[in-house]
Amino acid sequence: MTEALVEHWVDNAKYTGTSTRRGEVTNPATGAVTSSVCFADEADAQHVIAAAARAATSWGRSSLSSRTRIVFRFRELLNARKRELAAIITAEHGKVLEDAVGEVTRGLEVVEFACGMPHLLKGSFSEGVSTGVNVHSKRQPLGVVGIISPFNFPAMVPMWFYPVAIAAGNTVVVKPSEKDPTALIWVAELWKEAGLPDGVFNVLQGDKVAVDALLDSPDVAAISFVGSTPIARYVYERATANGKRVQALGGAKNHMVVLPDADLDVVADAAVNAGFGSAGERCMAVSVLVTVGPVADDAVARITSRMAKLRVGDGTQGCDMGPLVTRAHRDRVASFVDAGVAAGAKLVVDGRDLRVEDRPDGFWLGPTLFDNVTPEMSIYTEEIFGPVLNVVRVDTYQEALDLVNANPYGNGVAVFTRDGGVARDFEQDVQVGMIGVNVPIPVPMAYYSFGGWKASLFGDTHAHGVEGVHFFTRGKVVTSRWVDPARSPSSRLALAFPTHD
Repeated sequence: MTEALVEHWVDNAKYTGTSTRRGEVTNPATGAVTSSVCFADEADAQHVIAAAARAATSWGRSSLSSRTRIVFRFRELLNARKRELAAIITAEHGKVLEDAVGEVTRGLEVVEFACGMPHLLKGSFSEGVSTGVNVHSKRQPLGVVGIISPFNFPAMVPMWFYPVAIAAGNTVVVKPSEKDPTALIWVAELWKEAGLPDGVFNVLQGDKVAVDALLDSPDVAAISFVGSTPIARYVYERATANGKRVQALGGAKNHMVVLPDADLDVVADAAVNAGFGSAGERCMAVSVLVTVGPVADDAVARITSRMAKLRVGDGTQGCDMGPLVTRAHRDRVASFVDAGVAAGAKLVVDGRDLRVEDRPDGFWLGPTLFDNVTPEMSIYTEEIFGPVLNVVRVDTYQEALDLVNANPYGNGVAVFTRDGGVARDFEQDVQVGMIGVNVPIPVPMAYYSFGGWKASLFGDTHAHGVEGVHFFTRGKVVTSRWVDPARSPSSRLALAFPTHD
């Protein structure tokens, strides 16, 4: 049987390119290679970027109403067919089908936000700031935008960026992860069906060659990136050195602080849901449970009992958790479990030997729970990005707060308590960008902005929301005067600095 080929997308059509380099795409539940994906060379990358550059001027000058109508049609098509996209995600990433549907649904929130772009791009106007002088502001698109997407959310994360960028008048080149590249080709075909002109939405497949081409091209004005912190730092430094605007969202080590007055049944449910959903391959996954005072034993027992009920298997078959995305990643996560045992952490639940009877070659690693983890252990310091939950025990609220604030990451954090005053103080004092109060995964709605602090963000602008609109546009302020010769005196020489008196 001929292996399927996942191609680039340029000018509303698939494009194979000139490069003969390919990467393998696997089904994580079976371990089977299901397709190969084109890896761009420099010529392929420049061909795709050039198409976006050609389309940028006409798309940027098109009316807000026409752009919004296309975005709305895209929204309607995607909402009606989101389970098709979810099935592609499950087949290549491995997450459970309903989780994939949830991913697409959350991405749709950003598309819906972008449908309000005419309001979001409204400028301001001040009449008569000086005699016969008015001032107004406007926001205009940047041109070509590069979007570099991670493997864990092949549909949702790119949707944090491209609906806003396109509605604001930019053209985009999206570089998907080579591990699950098909979703964005499906999305590209949907944009074409919605009526998007040639060159506005483009997909560049590949590896570091494709990434560097976007970072270096003088035709690309801005870069949006989501991935690990070392790569985020690299993207930020290389792109800014080339004069680009950059928002690079990096890694995370998200804590969930459990205070003595918390409802431990709610805590246990939240810890399991947030720790093991999507096999822990979420930048907002809870990976550290910080128990304060005497609640640790009870919390660990309740979490353990819930973990025993989880069904792990093929994401198409109604289970709770699927495989990890690749065999190499599965082995990397398992190596962290080995390191935790060697460092002296108590392994309460060991997922390394999980077997799925009818899928022996899948990339399996079951939910794993460590207790008595200390901050110097690698399972605490490193972003594992797998189904490993660590319990750190502290005696006081202040110790918990200091632990979170000392961590180099500042992406997400949650606190579970019944005390509103403590929750208010925590919101004020914690050095983290996204905070949940009795909410374990505090991903904001699309009309707010997503992003962390410290080593979780490089650049000053978060994704979507008003910050996203500002990232994909540039502001202008126009000061104007129209002189009526019949009513106003002619101009005169005056070298003093002008004032508005």
